[in-house]
Amino acid sequence: MDGVELFLLGRTLMKIGEEALPTEGIGRHSTSVRTVLIVVSDVRAHPGSAVGEVATRTGLPQSAVSAAVARLREAGAVVTEPDPDDRRRVRILPAAQPSARVEEVRSSTVDAALAAALDTDDPRRVAEIVGLLEELARHLTPQAITRMRG
Repeated sequence: MDGVELFLLGRTLMKIGEEALPTEGIGRHSTSVRTVLIVVSDVRAHPGSAVGEVATRTGLPQSAVSAAVARLREAGAVVTEPDPDDRRRVRILPAAQPSARVEEVRSSTVDAALAAALDTDDPRRVAEIVGLLEELARHLTPQAITRMRG
């Protein structure tokens, strides 16, 4: 496998992951699922950050981060509070208790989306591929990117 193949595989896996997320009842949003997931992942890793800090770390525009934070706040995944050191600044924190929406997303599986992508209705084949993906996920955590940058 070369870098291009790995990149394209990653893109395909992101699309399958996006397809697997439950979206009923959430309406249309200006931010993509991908942006929201990048932002919530960064907020979990760096609780208490400001929008600008999240934007700097993720490479996303501040406007996209702000929109994602609004969507995450609406879903009950994050809370915001004024920074005690600078009242003009807002800190973003993971919600202490996950909302029903967050629980719904966390409990969803990729099985149906993966079966559709693989064009199979064989549950054993889907389970095999899920197992391989879980193995990769154990080794290639978000911290792997930090290790690469050294």
